[in-house]
Amino acid sequence: MAVLLALASAVAYGLSDFVAGLAAGRVGAWAAAFLGQLTGALVVCCLGLGLGGSPGLGDLGWAVVAGVGGGLGTAFLYRGLSTGRMGVVAPVSGVGAVVIPVVVGLGLGERPGLMVGIGILAALPGIWLVALEPGGADAPAPGPAPADGSSDRRALQDGLLAGAGFGVLFVGLSRIPHDAGLLPVALNHVVAAVVVAVVASVLGASWFPRGSGHLRGSAAAVGAGLLGAGATTTFLLASHGGYLTVVSVLASLYPAVTVALAALVLRERIHRTQGVGLALCALAVGLVAAG
Repeated sequence: MAVLLALASAVAYGLSDFVAGLAAGRVGAWAAAFLGQLTGALVVCCLGLGLGGSPGLGDLGWAVVAGVGGGLGTAFLYRGLSTGRMGVVAPVSGVGAVVIPVVVGLGLGERPGLMVGIGILAALPGIWLVALEPGGADAPAPGPAPADGSSDRRALQDGLLAGAGFGVLFVGLSRIPHDAGLLPVALNHVVAAVVVAVVASVLGASWFPRGSGHLRGSAAAVGAGLLGAGATTTFLLASHGGYLTVVSVLASLYPAVTVALAALVLRERIHRTQGVGLALCALAVGLVAAG
């Protein structure tokens, strides 16, 4: 069940990113992220009040940690992608989101079986290759290209920070116990929305909906938020029944879902490296499920 829930989380995260990408084209990336997080907070809060739960101060503290991680992960991912260096930022952040939870899980004494361990090792290059856009690393950033490669270095830094943020999100959520209910997850989304708004303001970017298609874009952002809330909730449930090392790796396979959707819906071409990555992701799922 933990494996199925973690895979459901990956599917929901992948769908959310796909819809958020459509929303960002209409209202801006920061506004799409902010509206999505607020939507997730509202929905999960309503569910949490209905289902009950008894979160303690420690549980709320972990929710804040998860929210800061998720907000910073989203903020640095968007900043990195806005420079045009997707081929650097996306794969680095995807792998970074796996490494931290795996290290923490092993430090807490988790010891997955041999087959599961091989699956985890297969997932790392799989996520990297799926997220790697051929030529993306060489795509120039807006404005004059710096001769010293500082744009590439900043893209690498943004990718590392984004991956660290998402890794902290997974670790924080995994520390919230079952009897705490869903209210800590709602708090996580609220904190993430605040972090996105603060970082956007510091960078001089607008986090309010803008543009001629702001109504449709806002609706898409709300849809992405609903999917993101479902992804966060299913990951929390998966972490209650499985190793953090396993569920975090499976949930981090979401780039494969986004790439597959782009191919099916937008008719985007899957490049050879991405195809190899998709095959490795499928192998990782099979090995983890069999183990």
